[in-house]
Amino acid sequence: MYTSLDWINELVSLDTIQLNDLIDKLTLGGFEVEETLEKEINKEKKTILDISATANRADSLSIKGIAKEITALLDTEKVQSVYIEPAILYEDKIKNTLLSSKASINYSTFVAITVENLTDITIPKWVTEKLLCSELEPSRNLLDFQSYILLETGYPFEFYDLDQIKQTIKTDNFTLRLKPAKQNTRFVANNDLEYSLNPNILVVEANNYPLSIGGIIPNKTVSYKPETKSLLIEASIFNSKKIRQQSRVLGLRTDRSARYEKGLNNSSFIQALIRLISLLRISNPELIYTIHTTSQVKQYELSKIRLNYESIIEILGPVQNKITSNLGQLSPIQITSYLKRLNFIFEFNEKTLTWIVEVPISRVDDIQREIDLIEEIGRLHGFNNFITNLPNINKIGKEDFSYQVRKKLTSCFLNEGFNELIQYSLVNENQLNNIQLLNPLITDYSTLRTSLLPKLIESVEENLKQSNTILEGFEYGHIFFGDINSIYVEKEVVSGIFGGLKTKFQWNESATHLSWFEAKGKMEGLFKKLNIPVAWKTSTLEKYKTILHPYRTAELYSFDQSILGIFGQIHPILAKKHNLPTELFLFEFNFESLKAQFKKTKLSLYQQYSLYPKITKDLSFIVDRKISFNQIQKTILNHGTKYLKSIELLDQYQGSSIPLDKTSLCIQLTFQSTEKTLTTKEIDEILNTFYKLLKTEYSIIIRS
Repeated sequence: MYTSLDWINELVSLDTIQLNDLIDKLTLGGFEVEETLEKEINKEKKTILDISATANRADSLSIKGIAKEITALLDTEKVQSVYIEPAILYEDKIKNTLLSSKASINYSTFVAITVENLTDITIPKWVTEKLLCSELEPSRNLLDFQSYILLETGYPFEFYDLDQIKQTIKTDNFTLRLKPAKQNTRFVANNDLEYSLNPNILVVEANNYPLSIGGIIPNKTVSYKPETKSLLIEASIFNSKKIRQQSRVLGLRTDRSARYEKGLNNSSFIQALIRLISLLRISNPELIYTIHTTSQVKQYELSKIRLNYESIIEILGPVQNKITSNLGQLSPIQITSYLKRLNFIFEFNEKTLTWIVEVPISRVDDIQREIDLIEEIGRLHGFNNFITNLPNINKIGKEDFSYQVRKKLTSCFLNEGFNELIQYSLVNENQLNNIQLLNPLITDYSTLRTSLLPKLIESVEENLKQSNTILEGFEYGHIFFGDINSIYVEKEVVSGIFGGLKTKFQWNESATHLSWFEAKGKMEGLFKKLNIPVAWKTSTLEKYKTILHPYRTAELYSFDQSILGIFGQIHPILAKKHNLPTELFLFEFNFESLKAQFKKTKLSLYQQYSLYPKITKDLSFIVDRKISFNQIQKTILNHGTKYLKSIELLDQYQGSSIPLDKTSLCIQLTFQSTEKTLTTKEIDEILNTFYKLLKTEYSIIIRS
């Protein structure tokens, strides 16, 4: 909200404070100063602050509200504006009428006043200047008073053309009501758009003729126009929740509805209305006004909160004396002075050091507990004036079993090259057993998910759209199914997606996609690391039939026949729909079942690694092309030694120097002992044995 310092200075004396100090005070008091502007208006430079308040402080969204906060933060006196004249008689008259009225109009405090004999619509120069300082373009008619009151007091009032209302309903006597609209009512607003109304929308009616959508926008026919000579002023306070619902249904938000959405109460409601009438009387001293309709819903009962000195000290902590730098505590006298600066009514018990604080109606929305009062005290004293002490941690918490299992699983997935993903639990699914939200914000988040797999597939699709590679990932999350009105089930699962990438497994092979059997082997390797034996069975689960391949899907069971989850290849139709490769594989495991298996399985045993060095030797030889490396590898392993750890194919060559029916192979043998350091002589003896063996079995020719 753009706020002129000159305007604030009319209500609070700012002569003794520097601008930077004021900004610091506002910032520490919870009001962010977005920017400071210098603007020239009528050849005078004006300093303007763009001030934003927290969402729960609707009482401060006005010049008077900001001035009230500055008064409390600076501990200064209020200044009565020279433009505000006493109007006690008018105020008492409206208050008495409100108290004696019956609540014929629900959902709102409602006052309607007719104003006649408007002969002059001249807007005072000082009003125009204030609108310009607040970044509002003056309309040069009575709507400027409407905008001015909204800025000064925070209350939005609606203007109607009284003569036009009488002409439209063809009578001078009419009754105002706020009630639900009829189904399919056509309503043309003063923004020239037509809206279709239903019983969920409240309308203000005069003898069944809709004057406005309650709290949002007036009817174009009866709305105020520059030539209007008589007014019907609607002064009302609507329920914030109801206004938000209506705005969302209509897709319409106005300055008036935005103010109601933040929440308003009637703490200064009547004063704001009287202020508006007094502004209209500036150029129209013979103005005639009449209270037409009043209605008041049940008002708040002012609550009382018990504030304990011990609680204040415990929560806010020590303060430091700026002169001596000694640590101390807030004194009861200081706390009492802060409550007075906030205009709270209270009683103080010196023996028990407690305050019984009555919350004013202007703060009932944001001060409801003792901690809220303590926050106000800290805000006025300045949170930067308290000493921050970090607590000493004597004992670090233990990892529970669930966390240990999750940690082990996560480690296995990360070692496989997966990324951990986190996605929303709210989705837009259309299945028989999913749970619909009663009041979703948007349709894309209208149901609870029944599986993590659809969102994982969408994540891979979005990743590919951004010209990235296939995303291989896993996710922990909760799934829901059933009927929320009777019985529903919530389960924690771990799901994942991988594959779709062409990979080389051997240097001499071309890159290929992961096959079903290779992907299945990857899953078996995962469970082997977890030391959980599994059995595979054909899947019969209906919920996955549109996600997974009908013939390449299996359910995984433990040996005690409890189901662990499901694994399969993506359904080809779904892959085509999302422009994904068909070689994608998905899994979804029940986390509780995995935890149960962890409890049953014994601790995995590991062999100690050798402390002695490895020795590698290369063998190069020519062999018949019909003999594969796998045959040679198997032969060596079957007749090998306990020192042989691995055999790898380094090179395969066929060329002019090699006979046509032959091929040249180079293999690398790795030797290592767990008992001693191997010598070159021992390795050479083993190699000679291998040479003789291969020569006998495959007639190899040793290459030098």
